[in-house]
Amino acid sequence: MRKTLISLILLLWLSHGIAQVKYPQNYFQNPLKIPLILAGNFGELRSNHFHGGLDIKTQQRQGLEVLATAEGYISRIKVSLWGYGKALYITHPNGYTTVYGHLKKFAPKIEEYVKKHQYQKESYTIELFPKKDELKVEKGELIAFTGNTGSSGGPHLHFEIRDGNSRPINPMFFGIEIPDTRPPEIRAALVYSFGDSSEINQSDMIKELILKKQANGNLITDKIEAYGTIGIGINAIDKQNGARNNNGIFSLQMLVNGKQVYHHTLDTYSFNETSYINTFIDYERYYDKRQHIQKCFVEPSNKLSIYDHLVNNGYLTIKDGLSYTVKIIAKDFKGNSQSLTIPIIGKKESIIIKKPVKKTPYFLNASEFNKITKDNVTVAFPKNSFYNNLYFDFSYDGNTIKLHNGSVPLHNNFTLTFDITNLPKKEKKQTFIARKNKRGRLYYSSTRRKENKIYTLSKTLGNYTLALDTIKPKIVPINFKKGQWLSNYQYLKLKVSDNISGIKFYRGEIDGKWILLEYDPKTGILTYNFDDRKLEGNEHTLKVTAIDNVNNTNVYIATFYRKD
Repeated sequence: MRKTLISLILLLWLSHGIAQVKYPQNYFQNPLKIPLILAGNFGELRSNHFHGGLDIKTQQRQGLEVLATAEGYISRIKVSLWGYGKALYITHPNGYTTVYGHLKKFAPKIEEYVKKHQYQKESYTIELFPKKDELKVEKGELIAFTGNTGSSGGPHLHFEIRDGNSRPINPMFFGIEIPDTRPPEIRAALVYSFGDSSEINQSDMIKELILKKQANGNLITDKIEAYGTIGIGINAIDKQNGARNNNGIFSLQMLVNGKQVYHHTLDTYSFNETSYINTFIDYERYYDKRQHIQKCFVEPSNKLSIYDHLVNNGYLTIKDGLSYTVKIIAKDFKGNSQSLTIPIIGKKESIIIKKPVKKTPYFLNASEFNKITKDNVTVAFPKNSFYNNLYFDFSYDGNTIKLHNGSVPLHNNFTLTFDITNLPKKEKKQTFIARKNKRGRLYYSSTRRKENKIYTLSKTLGNYTLALDTIKPKIVPINFKKGQWLSNYQYLKLKVSDNISGIKFYRGEIDGKWILLEYDPKTGILTYNFDDRKLEGNEHTLKVTAIDNVNNTNVYIATFYRKD
């Protein structure tokens, strides 16, 4: 008995210690010299993932100085076309790593290190892991300049702090100060019913509630009548001082008759769980209306670790004849909050309005491997690709294959295969698999080849078809002409583009030697910096090769004159 009591006390102490994690204060300084205003905050809801850091505004311009937030060493450098674009990772003596993304350019010693390896590998995109003693930095040292590289939608700095297990943590825990006196805004609330006998106002369809603002700024709805198992979801955003951006909330809590039944906090998470965001939100609503409804209940397929103190996973059991007061509280990191009160009367009645269930010949069990074949097309779903079982809408008319629609999210890639044996030999190498959007526009889906079959891996359902690309890419000079003297130029600029399948590869040479052409895929601009190396003589030959995703190739050759 005494051992059991000691074990219980120890468990409670450990649980309290974990809940009260202390992060070092004043260890990390601001990464920029300007006041920090956010375009995006930690844990914000993004497509297929939670946002892992802070997106810091850079006054709508590029080239601001980025500073090391603490001493350490550059442990990773990545230059990619998408994602974080040009990014730096600094490992610090206290075990944390800071990340700086969407950079325009690195500081001189880092830029020299990176370019040396780019020229060695003859590749613009590169990933490097310097040793501890190669690129040491001091707190406040210049490490880079802000930019708009990668998947950035505008100039800003993406900043992260990760722990020793590479888990991102909200940087604001470390004393990174963001002024915020504005409470979150709850903008919509939905009620869901589960099970054959559950209903809301005599309907088993999703019910959107009308929100009424009270004098104190909080919200309330009219009474609803319900019975059985129901769940509630809300749309909520937060705004920080000095910005109009709709950012994410920090925590969400739900109480029923004063007792907590649901709570989540976005303080940290693991990258390997972030795609479960598709169960955290009402994905179909997001697909149809681009609105994030955060569920205040946890479905069985949801493996996120952000929850605590759940009762029945947040599902509410409404009994006939009883009254319930549901209160939902949305908070930001600073503790500003807004609440929504939903009065519920338990009333068992017959269901008058029932949601339609579209049954198809293809019922897919999420926990099993599923495969559908028709004519020359096969689609295969590994087990656990879907979060829930469903009737799958599949059709193929010899041209377009319909794979349900994009309102259903996937956790794993499916494989779509076309047998192209009967295609003319000349067309086989230039045929690829394309996804059609709602307007019929084609998007290249990474296509692989094996004998007389081509296949693609994807997590996006919808319409797919075979497409043919017979046109080679275009290469157009931007700031020079053939035969021109370029002695006063610092940069050469060209634009590459492709009509359908997209650019797969490019290469630049001057006088037969590889040159570093920085590529911005958002604009198609290739840029060469003449400072990279000294040219011998006055007459030079530029050669740029571009290859699209089905290997159509174009070569641009120009003579220019320059005296270094």
